Amino acid sequence: MTAPPSAVGSAAIRVFGIAGSLRKASYNRALLRAAVELAPEGMTIDIWDRVGELPLYNADLDTESPPEVVVSLRNAVRSADALLFATPEYNYGTPAPLKNALDWALRPSATASLKGKPAGIIGAATGLIGGTARGQDALRQSFVYTQTYALQAPEILIASARDKFDADLRLTDEKTREFLRKYLVSLHGWALKFKS
Repeated sequence: MTAPPSAVGSAAIRVFGIAGSLRKASYNRALLRAAVELAPEGMTIDIWDRVGELPLYNADLDTESPPEVVVSLRNAVRSADALLFATPEYNYGTPAPLKNALDWALRPSATASLKGKPAGIIGAATGLIGGTARGQDALRQSFVYTQTYALQAPEILIASARDKFDADLRLTDEKTREFLRKYLVSLHGWALKFKS
């Protein structure tokens, strides 16, 4: 779904961005940085890069005073108009660090920061599409429970990522850059539908 041209730039959309990989040289983290660079007018993407600091979800830690990093995650999600997930696929599913972040963000359930948020899902893989497709599908399945509304099309499934990023992990493939740019316009339009 593409936003009408008049919608782009007509309202400011603040996006929470998070990657599912902890690797410093992760193509999915690089893809998020490319999204920041290519975001349309009216969209700001803030990357939350503290996934590796989150403890494994433990209800004993989820008290009235949870760990500071958890508070940071929940506040960042809550203050965003939309979410953007960049995820690889680990063993046919969502990477454990990203799933753990979702588990923390969904609590407390009565005021969960994920509920009702529009979201985009993108991903890159060094091989063929399988390196992100099933990770994205598993994330969409989790969104059924979290009541997070994922943009269903277009999809960003970047294969052969080594050929599309340079040595500094900058997205250099022009066709891919243009496709990501169009995707972000669609996400902007999708987010506007929920901003009221």
